[in-house]
Amino acid sequence: MKKTSILILALFCLTNYLVHSQTTKNSKNMTEQKQYPKALVDYDDFKNLVLKVEKERMERLVSLDTFLKMSKESNTIILDTRSDFRYNRKHLKGALHLDFTDFTQENLFKLIPDTNTKILIYCNNNFKGDQIDFASKMALPVNTVETQILPNQKLVMLALNIPTYINLYGYGYKNIYELDELVNVNDARIKFEGTVMK
Repeated sequence: MKKTSILILALFCLTNYLVHSQTTKNSKNMTEQKQYPKALVDYDDFKNLVLKVEKERMERLVSLDTFLKMSKESNTIILDTRSDFRYNRKHLKGALHLDFTDFTQENLFKLIPDTNTKILIYCNNNFKGDQIDFASKMALPVNTVETQILPNQKLVMLALNIPTYINLYGYGYKNIYELDELVNVNDARIKFEGTVMK
């Protein structure tokens, strides 16, 4: 009986010690995490903006014919937000450019001073037939030696249009329309310009 009591007491002390040391370790980790300034990143702000924009964006997806007709209206621009390199090589004729990575309120205001301007956007995923200058942005399911692609796995589209739309809206530009049509680069309705078009 005495040995059992000692053993129970020893187990109790050991358990108490382990719980206390783990709690102290977790507290130390939490303290260490708070010893630096938090980055200017707020995922909840972005999620809320996405929810706010979602319905409106769906109502502003347009065909190529509508896109081209709108492009001729006053106070309207076509905006290409692909990389400088891709824009310089080949873009829709007349499109203005601001690389998505250069989006700031100041840069956008320099390019588009009137937030009521009608902004028409497109990206790589709007064009087929040119996987060099308009390479589709998508994540393919991974197929490794150890796994097989499951039938329920699908492509994940990562088109630049969506973050472009969301960020423009967040910066105060609400009059945005997005090309919704997949267009062959040889379609006679469109004209391109750029260094590879000479």
